[in-house]
Amino acid sequence: MKAIVAYVQPFMLEKVTDALRARKIHGVTVIRCEGFGRRIDGKTPHYEDAAVELGYAPKAKIEIVCRDEDEAAIVQTIRESAHTGRHGDGKIFVTEVTQAVDVRTGAEGKAVL
Repeated sequence: MKAIVAYVQPFMLEKVTDALRARKIHGVTVIRCEGFGRRIDGKTPHYEDAAVELGYAPKAKIEIVCRDEDEAAIVQTIRESAHTGRHGDGKIFVTEVTQAVDVRTGAEGKAVL
């Protein structure tokens, strides 16, 4: 199993989740958050909602745990639907999930998905 965590621009969140739904991808968690990255050439990065000088930029965090064979399609869907071509589009991270347990049923591993 894989855990996919993506940070995208908040104004792209609906487009990303619509694309995930269209591909019948479920088990998606969305968290609105703030953070900061690196500045390019000492310039203030531009974000759709506001110019952020110092402090935190708004982001949306998307979390999905999936079967190994679904990873590439999910990453591609997020990347394509979140892409604007501008600085701050976001990042996608994929990690291995070694254990999963359903709290209600006690199911374990891939059966949880």
